Formats: sequence, structure tokens, C-alpha cells
Amino acid sequence: MKLFYRKYGNGPPLVILHGLYGSSDNWLTIAKSLSDNFTVYLPDQRNHGQSPHSEIHDYDSMRDDLFELVNDLKLKKFFLAGHSMGGKTAISFSLKWPEMLNGLLIADISPFTDETGRDSVYSQHFTVLNAILSFDLNKISTRGEAESILSEKIPSEKVRGLILKNLQRSTDNTFMWKLNAPSLLKNLDKIMEGVERKTDYSQQITGFPVIFLKGGESDYIPKGDFRDIQKVFPAVEITMVPGAGHWIQVDKPDEVIKNLKKLLGDS
Repeated sequence: MKLFYRKYGNGPPLVILHGLYGSSDNWLTIAKSLSDNFTVYLPDQRNHGQSPHSEIHDYDSMRDDLFELVNDLKLKKFFLAGHSMGGKTAISFSLKWPEMLNGLLIADISPFTDETGRDSVYSQHFTVLNAILSFDLNKISTRGEAESILSEKIPSEKVRGLILKNLQRSTDNTFMWKLNAPSLLKNLDKIMEGVERKTDYSQQITGFPVIFLKGGESDYIPKGDFRDIQKVFPAVEITMVPGAGHWIQVDKPDEVIKNLKKLLGDS
């Protein structure tokens, strides 16, 4: 799939992948802050932003979309970062094509399925996607009206703001969703999946710096996963970001920028 992407800056190439409900827009400020250090590419993943929609939405497909993009861009080696769903895409890519990476940063997501917290996270996303699908766009004329309706089903202001960034006016001045909510709901089980947890990993990813950022107020990387992450990425540096929730790039953008620059210095 040919992904839409944005490009900023000069220097070694860095690709940053957004999370579920996100788009390349979410990382503009960070990309511009890194423009003196990297050439930053911000793709919209499938079923998000300005990229094509598909009934297929799993990590193999998103990994292969990224491979197609970097080949089209003629990037033989590059730095890769991803948040949440984008982090799992980045991990999947690193497991298949580690030789293409100069460094990897994963923002607040574990490679593994969280069996204890899975039902809760699934339920949250199920509620959000159904709220989007139950929305009658013909009955609203302003974003304020849309937020008021969403607030009844999505109490988090931060999540509502992320969802509303997917709402755009069409040429006839009505509203439409950029997000392919039907496909995301259909594939929600696959979005929740992760790397298979094993007692022994025959494939270990080495040869470049790896940083996992964990939000201090987030439980998306359980501490019990640290040891298994180290089995896959033996040289990993797991960094706690105090005061940050799941959206580290929003809560603590300077920490994300600092650690992305550290990848460049460590490579």
C-alpha cells in the first residue's frame, strides 16, 4: 500500500509511526524540532489520515506498508520510532529487517499482548470506535457540536481531541471521518496482538541502539515485561518518563526529542 507521508529537515533519515486514531499530524511539532538533526518522515498508517483504507489491518500488513515506503524513498538504513500501535509496527519491522535500522525508539507500548489488562484496553477501544460509528454526521454543523456528542461516550478530553482531529469537512461543507473506523473495529483483536512471548528467543535484535520509553503514569508497558523485552533486544534501554501518560509525545515532548537525538549519538 502506498502511504501518504510528510517530510521535514535534513540529516540521517528517521521514520516516526503514529498510534491508533492518530496521524502524521500528531508528530509535526517533534518533527520540526528534529529538523536540524534528521530528515524526518511521518507516514499515515493504513486506515488513518490521508493513507488508503483497507479491510485488512494487522501488523504484518502495516510492517509491509512501511517496507514499501522506505524502498520507494530509497532508504537503505534509517532510524525508526513508533508510538503505541505504531510502536508495534516498528517492532514487527525490526524483527524482519533489522539490517535496515540504525536505531529504534518505542514509545509506551510493550511488544507483547498484555493478558491481564487486555480486556480493559479492548473495551476502551471498542467504546471509542462504536462512538464514532454511531455518530450521525448529518446532524452536526460545528466541531463543538461533535465534541459535545462525543463527550457523552468518551469522557477523556485527550482522547476526544485525538478523535476529533480525524473529523474533516468535505467539499460540500459536510463532515466526514478520515479514520476507517469500521475496519479498525473489525480488526480490533489483531490490533491488540503482540509478539509471541517465549521462554527462549532464537532471534535477538542487536547491532543498533534500542530505547523503550515508558510513561510514568501509564501501564502500557507492565514492569513484568521488562525482562522479556531484554530477551528480544539485549541492549535495550528502558527509560521511565515521570509525569507522562500513554501519549508521551504530548505530555513530555522534550523527553521524546532528547531520546531520539540520543539514538543518533549512540549509533
